[in-house]
Amino acid sequence: MRILLVQPPIPPEVELYSTAEMVAPSMGLAYLAAVLEQHGYKVEILDAPAFQLTYEKIPAEVERRKPDIVGVTATTAVAPSALKTAQMVKEAAPEALVIMGGPHITFLPEETMKAEPSIQIGVIGEGEYTLLDLVKTWEENGNLREVKGVIYRENGSLKYSEPRPLIENLDELPFPARHLLPMERYKVFGKHETLGLVFTSRGCPFNCTFCSSSLIFGKRFRARSPKNVVDEVEEFIEQYKSNHVEFVDDLFIFDKKRVKEICRELKERGLDVLWVCSARVDTVDGEIFKEIRDAGCVMVYLGVESGVQRVLNLMRKGIKVEQSVRAVKLAKEAGLQVVASFVLGIPGETWEEAMETIRFAKKLDPDFVQFSLATPFPGTELYRVAKEEGLLLTEDWTKYTVLKPVMRTEELSEERLRKLIKKAYFDFYLQPHVIWRYIRRGYAKELLVNVMGKYFWQYFKSKLGFQ
Repeated sequence: MRILLVQPPIPPEVELYSTAEMVAPSMGLAYLAAVLEQHGYKVEILDAPAFQLTYEKIPAEVERRKPDIVGVTATTAVAPSALKTAQMVKEAAPEALVIMGGPHITFLPEETMKAEPSIQIGVIGEGEYTLLDLVKTWEENGNLREVKGVIYRENGSLKYSEPRPLIENLDELPFPARHLLPMERYKVFGKHETLGLVFTSRGCPFNCTFCSSSLIFGKRFRARSPKNVVDEVEEFIEQYKSNHVEFVDDLFIFDKKRVKEICRELKERGLDVLWVCSARVDTVDGEIFKEIRDAGCVMVYLGVESGVQRVLNLMRKGIKVEQSVRAVKLAKEAGLQVVASFVLGIPGETWEEAMETIRFAKKLDPDFVQFSLATPFPGTELYRVAKEEGLLLTEDWTKYTVLKPVMRTEELSEERLRKLIKKAYFDFYLQPHVIWRYIRRGYAKELLVNVMGKYFWQYFKSKLGFQ
């Protein structure tokens, strides 16, 4: 059987792709493809953003490949595009089975299936072995009820199969099928980069109200072995002649013993690799920062989220403000660049508390900050609260980009939230010493033009009287 996996076009409303000119490989599709290839199936990946494919060009691409099965992936912000893509796929290949997977259908399965009749089956949760079983069952004209982890149509109604257990041994998964991706076409801030994105673990035991990751991959931390991780890093370096790797786990620094073994393995193999990772501020210390720095880590992403303890408690973040101060300080002392993330506009947070967080960000003085508006993604506790309390402003999923207000709060109106996110970025990035830092490091264009450009343009339009 011929299988086509599709990354749909990215709507221009998604700022990460339009303003920041970022196009990254879909490692989720690459993992799905790798498992299918491992079992003898012919697979292709059609990455519409990488090839800048419009909807009008998709039918010809589908017809040329003549697939028996087409899988379309969808995050929430891309969901409307994915629905339209599924419709066009079905029109171009009416005999093909059309499947949708990804976070959006995982959390809103019935709504998504009802929104687009061309989607015949939805994959819920971790998809590698669900898709494999689904392909085998379809090929053999079997019963879809026996495929764990799907929602499907039967006699005009929607049916669920039994949930699929999480993958216990992540080492059994083959490395993602990067050879099926146009690796030379990905870019960051408009510059083409061969991006080495590597997942080393899945699952998160924490309870942040705004995060859906643990709902997809479970509350239990599951990790690949250090050897397996470094084998993939080494393969990537050899195949693509790039030494830039990003460990994209939610909790790379969680099991410190495992992290130290990964570092030891990297050094023993003499791999010349520059890498970045992320961590919670309550799971790090000076020793682990020095360990990762010595093994090639150049940057760490820290989830600070707020400078006000009461707001952190509202988020159920489970950290202390002092831990953020300590983590940023220790990371800098170890010679690491620091990206600090902040979430503004959580229900219950006042304007003054948000201002305190912006002042806190400036005081911490990380190398980079990422401010996001609290966004109630489907499946999260925040989404449940927003629905129950009538706080949602829209369910136009293209606006769920974390830079647009899609939820008001009792304390902050939509207009106040718009002002808040602009003020946060202006106040931090327009500090003279920050501007000089980026000029000195050669980052000025990327940050002040690509990222800040959107806000500058909006600012000047408002001053000139244009809305």
